[in-house]
Order: sequence, then structure tokens, then C-alpha cells
Amino acid sequence: MDLGLTGRTAIVCASSHGLGRACAAALAAAGCTLILNGRDAAALEDAAAALRHDGATVRTVAGDVADEQVQQALIDAAQGKVDILVNNNGGPPLRDFRALDAEAIHAGVDANMVTPIRLVQKVIDGMIERRFGRIVCITSGSVKAPVPGLDLSSGARVGLTGFLAGVARQVAHANVTINFLLPGLFETRRLAGVHAFNAKARDISVEDAAAQARERIPARRFGDPAEFGDACAFLCAASSGFITGQSLLIDGGAYPGVL
Repeated sequence: MDLGLTGRTAIVCASSHGLGRACAAALAAAGCTLILNGRDAAALEDAAAALRHDGATVRTVAGDVADEQVQQALIDAAQGKVDILVNNNGGPPLRDFRALDAEAIHAGVDANMVTPIRLVQKVIDGMIERRFGRIVCITSGSVKAPVPGLDLSSGARVGLTGFLAGVARQVAHANVTINFLLPGLFETRRLAGVHAFNAKARDISVEDAAAQARERIPARRFGDPAEFGDACAFLCAASSGFITGQSLLIDGGAYPGVL
């Protein structure tokens, strides 16, 4: 399927590993020029090299995306023309809510709510002027179904969703969309931390924790990041301009609700 994205420029945050990297790969396959970001410069260059090997044009900006200078460097690397923004950031460490002090709470909200909002502020007016923009925010399945240990992540991302859902309605007239991807359990580095947290909480082995988590998913498997990346590219497609303000849950059927 031709997504109509050839020649578009996409910033993909936290894209040296996991779901961010999968989104970058799918957008590269659709013909986008990519601006990748990650804190680990070596891992970031490895991700960029793999995409370049497949023929993509890729630039990189290493550093914490919460840093104002890194944000500006991303915009500069796109030469001022950002057609697609994929907001992504590592979630706060899993911990019992009782263990969260004020500093940890503020850091989690800054990373997972304030930072993506600031990036949207930096790119939105250019998208409106060019009459094309696609913003996808990677949040979490815990936005719909809170998970113990992810309370801070859930809270910050619910706040982001509420904030940008209103913004989405203000910019839709200009063919600028804002949507949210809510991953369930995917085969990423983050999933290993989830298994370790649950194993400790239940006094079982990590292997048993992983097996129990898999059995709770109707699909009876964890997600492949490539599946997630393809969903991201679809929301960015030229033909997806009538989809905005939506939260797409990708969890293999784990959420038991109708809506």
C-alpha cells in the first residue's frame, strides 16, 4: 500500500530501540527522510546505519529529548520542515506508588507529558502552514487499563492524551492530525523490566511471570514491534487525514472492554 509519504520528513523520538525504532523503520519503508533520536549515541548510530543500508536518508540527534537544546537540534536537522512527529520517550521505572517522591513524580510528568507537548508546540504551526502534518504519540495500554507499578506512567500519559485531544480538534481543518498509539506487551527491553517487577511482586521466577503474562493475552503471544511500526505509518499516511484525536490500542485483545 502506497502511504503517500515519499519525500516527507519525520522526527521519531527515542528511536534507537524498541517501538520507536520500529516506527522509524516503517516510515523509512514508506519513503520518509528520518531524524532519529536517542540517548545512547552508539545505539542510535547502529539504528541509523541499518536504515541507511536499506536506502533511507537518515540524520541523528543524540541526547535526552526533554532537553530544550536537543529539541531544537531535531527541528534544525529537519531543516525547519517537519511533516511527521512521533512522540516517544522511555517510561518511568516501575515502582510501587508509595515509593514515588515529589522529584520522581515531577520527572515522570515532565518526560511523558510536558516534553511531547513542547515538541508539538514547536512543529504545529509549520504543519498548519503547509496543510499537512501527522503527529503520533506513543503512550501505553495502561492509559485505558491501569497497571500496578505503572501509575506514574499512566497518569502522565493520560494527561498528555487529554491535553492533545483538545489540540487535535483545533488543527484538523489544516490536514494536521494528532493520534495516540497504546501498546500492550511487545517484545522490547521494557517488557523484560515488566516481567522482573511482576516476578518480585508475586515471588515467582521471571520465566513464570512472562508465561503468565502471555497467557492473559488472547493472541497468546507478545507483540512484534514491526506490527506496531506499521500501525504508526498507517496513521501518518496521506489517506489518514480523517482520523484524529484517537487512541489506538494494540494489545492482542488483552483489554476486555468494548470501547
